[in-house]
Amino acid sequence: MVSEITSEKEYPAFQKEKGKFIARKHTNVRQIETARKNNDNLKTYSDERRNDITDETRNKEKNTKSTHILGKAPLHKSDDLWKASLLVSGMVCAACAAAIKNKFKNEPWIKSFVVNPITNSATVEFLNEINQQKIVDAIEEAGFGVEILNVDRITTLPTETQSRQRNVRINVEGVVNDNYQSQILNKLRNLDGILEIEHTARDEELILNVTYTPDPPSLTIRDIINTIATVDPCFKTSIYHPPTLEERSRKIQAREQFRILIRALITLAIAIPTMIIGFIYMSLVSKYNQVHIFFMEPVKAGISRAQWALFILATPVYFFCADVFHECTVTEITSLWHSKSSVPILQRFYRFGSMNMLISTGTSIAYISSIAQLISAGIHPPIMTDNNLFYFDSVVFLTLFQLVGRLIEIFSKAKTGNAVLMLANLRPVKAHLVEPESAENQKNIEVDLLEYGDLVEVFSGESPPCDGIIVYGETSFDESSLTGESKAVRKTVGDEVFSGTVNNNSSIIMRITSIAGDSMLEKIISAVQDGQTKEAAIQRIADQLTNVFVPLIFLIAIITWGIWLEIVMSNKLPTELLNLSLGSRVSWSLQFAIAVVVIACPCGLALAAPTALYVGSGIAAENGILAKGGGEALEKTAKLKCVVFDKTGTVTNGGEPQVTNHRYIAYNREEGELYLAMTKEIERHSNHTIAKAVVSFCNGYELEQLRISDIKEIPGKGMKGIVHRRFSACQEVIVGNEALLSDYRVQISESARSLIDSWKSEGKSIALTATKTWVEEDISIPIQGNSLWKLVAFFAITDHIRPEALGVIKVLKERGIGVWMLSGDNKITADRVGSQIGIPTENIIADVLPEQKAERIEILRRTLINPDRPLRRQNCTLIAMVGDGINDYPALTAADVSIAIGSGSDIAITSADIVLVNSDLRSLIILLDLSKYIFFRIKINFGWALVYNLFALPVAAGALYPITRNGTHLRLDPVWASLAMATSSISVICSSLLMRSRVPGLGYRPSQISDRRLNRSIIEV
Repeated sequence: MVSEITSEKEYPAFQKEKGKFIARKHTNVRQIETARKNNDNLKTYSDERRNDITDETRNKEKNTKSTHILGKAPLHKSDDLWKASLLVSGMVCAACAAAIKNKFKNEPWIKSFVVNPITNSATVEFLNEINQQKIVDAIEEAGFGVEILNVDRITTLPTETQSRQRNVRINVEGVVNDNYQSQILNKLRNLDGILEIEHTARDEELILNVTYTPDPPSLTIRDIINTIATVDPCFKTSIYHPPTLEERSRKIQAREQFRILIRALITLAIAIPTMIIGFIYMSLVSKYNQVHIFFMEPVKAGISRAQWALFILATPVYFFCADVFHECTVTEITSLWHSKSSVPILQRFYRFGSMNMLISTGTSIAYISSIAQLISAGIHPPIMTDNNLFYFDSVVFLTLFQLVGRLIEIFSKAKTGNAVLMLANLRPVKAHLVEPESAENQKNIEVDLLEYGDLVEVFSGESPPCDGIIVYGETSFDESSLTGESKAVRKTVGDEVFSGTVNNNSSIIMRITSIAGDSMLEKIISAVQDGQTKEAAIQRIADQLTNVFVPLIFLIAIITWGIWLEIVMSNKLPTELLNLSLGSRVSWSLQFAIAVVVIACPCGLALAAPTALYVGSGIAAENGILAKGGGEALEKTAKLKCVVFDKTGTVTNGGEPQVTNHRYIAYNREEGELYLAMTKEIERHSNHTIAKAVVSFCNGYELEQLRISDIKEIPGKGMKGIVHRRFSACQEVIVGNEALLSDYRVQISESARSLIDSWKSEGKSIALTATKTWVEEDISIPIQGNSLWKLVAFFAITDHIRPEALGVIKVLKERGIGVWMLSGDNKITADRVGSQIGIPTENIIADVLPEQKAERIEILRRTLINPDRPLRRQNCTLIAMVGDGINDYPALTAADVSIAIGSGSDIAITSADIVLVNSDLRSLIILLDLSKYIFFRIKINFGWALVYNLFALPVAAGALYPITRNGTHLRLDPVWASLAMATSSISVICSSLLMRSRVPGLGYRPSQISDRRLNRSIIEV
């Protein structure tokens, strides 16, 4: 008679085995404590753990491989797509970035080109590796310095062997002859695991590029260093660290700051006597003052001493201090009209220029027109020359204001990247390596000398050198640098710890699971940097305006000059100007054109979006939000009208679901345990949280070891494989949901169905196991009489709802955002979970496969109405998908904004636009608030820049000239126009920096769900 073992309570052995399991865990801790006192024991333990890490590393690499396959699908059909990261120097404004991008606009082999003037960097996706030299040549032709940081082939998927390889550059100082060099190379080549060695010798220094496969403890980077030392202990060996993007960018900024500072100081020194002569003694003091009389007295060709002095002062300013503007302008023009230029002839007349060209043109017109006045006076000496027709003082002050403005702008840009720099500064440089075989037991080494599996001690107040797992000790860590959560997180044996976090209490020993450069902190920094290079749609509007801005300003300046020249020629000027000569009238009307050229500021428009996005993405990172999708993802997030949640692992905890009920259908207990063993071995090959819960439950029993073959994952349904037992027929086993069993026509009895339905009504997920027996010799022939599938076990898994889920969903609904749930689980369970968190039944889509999730997202996008859009586009609602697992990948890629939970699978995180690092759904509210705030700030920046140009240009053109004040006509002198222009771009940057302000109403403050509301939500759940 077949008996049904109903639950663990009816199986006393369960409690006994569970006790053994707990005892084994405590024994493990005691072993570590004993090992701390005994080096030999710790060495044995270390060797065992190293073997463990080898297996874990292989599994991790296997998972990483699959992540690349699914998460990084080739963007183009060509297998030769490359991605290059470039460092570009010489960019002073966003128009420079636009000029670089325009160089590659018509190149078919360029797939993507993003330039970031704030970080002095560029990211290029292009076909064929040999084209990287063309990129360098084109950027240099445009007048900018360029350096390739790295080039990666983005369509090549790493093999398991490649993913284990490590490449290091080692500098060996003191190699005085070729004999030493040969000995070093020979000794290294004799090491097992060395794959490739490249070497370069220069000035008693040997530079080695070593590629090897780490195999602790047989081969580590420390073994390589020690092998070099055996040739001569006097060698000074170090690992070369290529400067990071932040360090290189800071060097460029520092170099540019120094260059501008020197010129600004010289100009300031010259501006003081210029102001005394040209402003104080020529305009302010009494005309009877002796010094005034001295300066105003004509000395040669009717030109006063003051103008000759100003000419002498302005000349070095124009040719040396303003050369930063002239050089860039000349380069822009020559690059535009170069024979190899790819810009169409017609476009060269209306798409050109930058701030450098405007400043250079303004100072050049002022200087050259003043020189022309000197020449004219020399040819036809006047009785007295009007000093108002000379602009030498304008040249000095124009240059001074622009240099000071540029200096402040460079400093402000550097401040916008402080968030990334702060994260980068969290990287530890030293580690306390625990070596059981050493007499000292512990030594301090550089982080780069660590390998997978090393044991490292982390003292109180220190940060782990790399990511790893605690093997000894208990403590708490401050993880606010990564997650934004300030509360301490308790850590014990088996828990993960991350580089960049801080140990608050007692010291621990951890085992390294990721080497330097591969930690969570590094991935966060990389994600933030990548996100900052991605443009929002609103930035592209600014780029279009910037491209035509300079030609438009020149056109307005020419028209302005022509209008005033016509006015002055028609004698419609005040009587004091009617006696001017023809040349003087031309020069007088030119001042309005100079003011127009100088006051125009495309930088304000061009910097409005990138500076706000740059600061905003840094704030997001500080709050545990990675905006990998950059500005485009944040812009869409600000306009979201619908959020779709996955169930398992998203609105539920997902991390540690538990099997609360189970049944197996067997003749006796031994057969029941066999079914548990089969279930465990099959589910062990799945990364799904439900599978992990089943495996964890089965681990509480001492089960028979079985051999598995032909394992196969059926997406969205479960697992399938063949189980082999010694001296017995093999069995085909499926473990999964009801849809999987339905596909295989597995019969479920009425009693089992009733019990399963009762579990589902409680919001529990169901996993079922069915078997089919085959002949061992020929698995294609079923045994007669036993060829049908039969249900042998089923489990109820409880995944607790996140306590913040209800509160978050309430806030979303209050803001008018539609909330849906998309689940591969059964309808009854999904509805039950939805009712607990406030999602109505009609907004719950259940029983869907992964590929069907993408279809449902597309259907929602087409059917949901967005009242904020124009009538013809109201059926195009922006949708965000929040998920955590591999089965969410299709839906994440189909959604307008994909949001991954930080505790989710690698593929979900890889494919997501935004990652919530702290896995707290309340971060979603912060994300929505921050994205809206960022684009509110961008609109303010744009508004200010547009209003400035719209009002400043007419004023500079002389629109206020008819108005008189104290007998003087109102006009904007070119000097003050220059000051206004410098102030404009600085004000836009300062506006973005105000996002960090603590002043209420100016800076961003996270809008958290109140503790009272959260507590109410927890009670309701």
